[in-house]
Amino acid sequence: MFRYVLQRSLTYLVMVFITTTMGYFAAVITLQPALLEQEKIPRPTPEQIQRNFASLGLDPSKSAWDRYIEWLTNVVTKFDWGRSPNGAYVNEEFGQRVWVSFRLMIAATILTIVIGVALGVFTAARQYKLSDRVITGYSYLVYIIPAPVAYFLVQTAAIEINQSAGETIFYVTGISSPGVTGFWDTIIDLAEHYAVPTFCMTVLGWSAYQIAQRQYLLDNVNADFVRTARAKGLTRNQAITRHALRVSFIPVAQSIAYTIPTIFAGAFFAESVFAWPGIGKWSIDAIGQQDVNAATATLAYGSVLFAIGAIIADIATTIVDPRVRIS
Repeated sequence: MFRYVLQRSLTYLVMVFITTTMGYFAAVITLQPALLEQEKIPRPTPEQIQRNFASLGLDPSKSAWDRYIEWLTNVVTKFDWGRSPNGAYVNEEFGQRVWVSFRLMIAATILTIVIGVALGVFTAARQYKLSDRVITGYSYLVYIIPAPVAYFLVQTAAIEINQSAGETIFYVTGISSPGVTGFWDTIIDLAEHYAVPTFCMTVLGWSAYQIAQRQYLLDNVNADFVRTARAKGLTRNQAITRHALRVSFIPVAQSIAYTIPTIFAGAFFAESVFAWPGIGKWSIDAIGQQDVNAATATLAYGSVLFAIGAIIADIATTIVDPRVRIS
């Protein structure tokens, strides 16, 4: 197992390096932070812009190759991903925003997976009954509604609840309130800020797992091995639970494995609507701000998360599928 994981890790390391390198050159060629500097009032001179960017390691007078070698050397030797055009250090900004995204995503991701898989099994066992039609119909409806629209609807509902109650029960933006002290007061304040985005991402996110788990389970309900189990005396629910469920969970487990690393990747729409300064929103803002180093760092980060998800998916498959073994 260790040897396999090491081999896969080395393979993905090469892929991450190639992806990051291509992304850096694409960013250097397409992103022009000097253009934004020229929009400032008073407008700086070209010499001032060049001198300022040179001090930040973003010298536009250098070739893309020279800038890449300098940037790569700093990353490899110092793990320094450079600075943004506004002077901020990418490492510091990145570290802060990753944990903001983690705090936002961890509860919602766990609830989404657990509820989605459980409802998938529940509806499959009650195929075409009222509960199945209602839950599955809701899941398909969620696919139709764009995520930003759904988030705004939930946010508006929370505001209406606050207005009806005459006080702020749920906070719809931000991660915490300034000036809150004391352990329990801090916990309550965090819960008030977590409630709306967590609820929103959960009720809109479990539908994919519900539909997938239901479909995979139904595909195996009438399989030969399930009919054999029933012929030996097991009830339908017992045959599903002991045999069909494990087989149908294999592709869902792979999907879950790819989802786990995204806990650290954030969600652009949720972070934008609920004003959480996480890594998802920051990665999009980096492009708008013509930030070469931040854009490249988020690309490399996404590549690493994908590689981790792929390795976890392989391991998860061997756990749930006895036919597969890693050598």
